[in-house]
Order: sequence, then structure tokens, then C-alpha cells
Amino acid sequence: MPMRTGNEPLQARSPLKIRCGLALWGLLWAVAGTVAFADFGRPEWAAACAALAMVAAADLFMVIRHIRQGPHYQPGKDVPPYEPDRGRNDAFGIRSDPNRRRGSRP
Repeated sequence: MPMRTGNEPLQARSPLKIRCGLALWGLLWAVAGTVAFADFGRPEWAAACAALAMVAAADLFMVIRHIRQGPHYQPGKDVPPYEPDRGRNDAFGIRSDPNRRRGSRP
């Protein structure tokens, strides 16, 4: 099986503005659900919606943080794509060996 030449799986970039909008939309619906279920006397569903609102708020916080960190997380058209890994796994200091089977230990 030939090795991939692209870097998409390792260096994919997220469309953060769309994700921000979806997180905000989910947060608004979850808060509305919490209020509605609390008014109708359904505390279990209100708690579930409140938990979902907290998850959406945390996601919204992280997306806004990444947007503010600049082009590393939100690149524009003038930012070139990342360089491919070229067989180096810096996190573990392991050099890829073409003769080694995938999934086996070094």
C-alpha cells in the first residue's frame, strides 16, 4: 500500500467561524430548552439541557480562544499549508522505518 503524500489527516484545519456559529446556536437552544423544561416541571430534562449548554459553552470558549490565537488556528489564504511530517514522530522521538509493519512496536 503506497504511503499518502498529503498532510490532511495530521494537519487538518478547522473552519472555526462555522464551528463558532454552530456552538452559539447549540448554546442558545440548550438554554431555551433548560428554561422551557424548568417551566413545564420536567427537572430531569432541564438538567440534561443544562449539561448540554455547559458543553456548548465550553466548546464556544475554546473556539473563540483558537480564533484569537491567530493564523496557526485560523489561517487565511496567505498562510501556506503545514509541511508534511516526512516520517518523523517528534512526540515520541521515533523515526518511521519503511520496513516496519504498521501497528508494531519499534
